[in-house]
Amino acid sequence: MARRDFHFLAPHHLLVLWLGVAALAGCAGPGAVVERPVDEASEPYLLDSGDKLRVTVFGQADLSGDFSVDGGGNIAIPLIPPVAARGLTTNELQAAIAASLGKTLLRNPNVSVQVMEFRPFFILGEVQKAGQYPYVNGMTVQSAVAIAGGFSYRAYQSTVHITRKRGDKFVEMDVDTGAPVRPGDTILVEERYF
Repeated sequence: MARRDFHFLAPHHLLVLWLGVAALAGCAGPGAVVERPVDEASEPYLLDSGDKLRVTVFGQADLSGDFSVDGGGNIAIPLIPPVAARGLTTNELQAAIAASLGKTLLRNPNVSVQVMEFRPFFILGEVQKAGQYPYVNGMTVQSAVAIAGGFSYRAYQSTVHITRKRGDKFVEMDVDTGAPVRPGDTILVEERYF
């Protein structure tokens, strides 16, 4: 059997080979995928734990009200079993609530769902006040850092690391400070090394 040596490769070829293997190994983290940022402005918003919703069942004031998506991803509306909301759009949740109400209580219910308060985002690392903060529509990394009191003197200010839940996976990406923040994001501002 022939032995394969890499001594015939130029040093820069070995470096490229090594970097490729290291990049592939870095993608193999448990439950996390590293990828480039994508434009999610056109994607529909998917509900998850921590979102506060206003559900209106037209003509039924007792069934209407403000509800939170609980830790299990459900909302509890009076007189029907909990309705799964995690991963649904507001339109999909409207249809699910209407279907549940239609099985037991009402004929052809008309349901509306609005997001009243998005789940919070989290910011960690080299900011003045790390923690959990309410999400504001249209937020960028720069505005999130401002809410957290600004960068610390040790902060690397060119890019930050964002961990975002997308479906049942967590996506990790490095973005600049003008990038959009989504509800539930965890932003990590890293320390500079010089």
